[in-house]
Amino acid sequence: MITDTFDNLSEEIIKVNRNDNAVKVDACILTFSHVILKYVLENFECKKIGDIFSSNGVNPVYGFEYKNRYFAVYMSYVGAPACVADIEDTMSIINTDKYVVFGGSGCLNKEIARGKVMVPTEAYRDEGTSYHYAPASDYIKIQNADVVAKFMETVGLPYVKGKTWTTDAVHRETRANFEKRKADGCISVEMECSAVQAVCDYRKLNAYFFFTCGDLLDAPKWDERMKKDQVKHTQHDAGHFDIALELAYYIAE
Repeated sequence: MITDTFDNLSEEIIKVNRNDNAVKVDACILTFSHVILKYVLENFECKKIGDIFSSNGVNPVYGFEYKNRYFAVYMSYVGAPACVADIEDTMSIINTDKYVVFGGSGCLNKEIARGKVMVPTEAYRDEGTSYHYAPASDYIKIQNADVVAKFMETVGLPYVKGKTWTTDAVHRETRANFEKRKADGCISVEMECSAVQAVCDYRKLNAYFFFTCGDLLDAPKWDERMKKDQVKHTQHDAGHFDIALELAYYIAE
């Protein structure tokens, strides 16, 4: 059973490569958006500091300076297994214990106003990756939720805290499962949070999450809530990177 797979007693066959000469950065920012990565490369003086390799091709990791701090940024693959593997592989490229993870999510509660930032407090583990990094449980605690919430208060951004539903199967978000998760208090659904928290707990790293609300599940029919070619107020909105960057600076200070 997947719930029996956590093993911290025997050694890993494919070990994580920790590089003593990895580039020191104050924090690493993950984006899932190719549009946002393009924005970063066009608006900051970025230098490639390494590559993450997979059969999908080369995924560059960039470094840039901001307010006398040095940060890394890269575009993560979508989904828990690939996202976690990317984080593991960055440890041979960069030296940091801080990862800022942000992106779009589905909204599970129509009473949650669009435009608010969602700060997850717990994540429902409806994916397989986290069970290899943490003992089985329904939810995993998001360790730095209060830090992110404090940042949102400091900069005056409207936000809401709550549970999130992390799922591997975007096309199998059934009505019954939606109702269960909403009844649990989940306010968002996404594909990476619980697994990223699990790997960060296991590797003694810190993850800082926030989501922005996109499509609405809490309706008789799924509502994409965006127009064709819309960027603003979507997961491709470069303004969300600006929030992530200020959060990275906040935790570095």
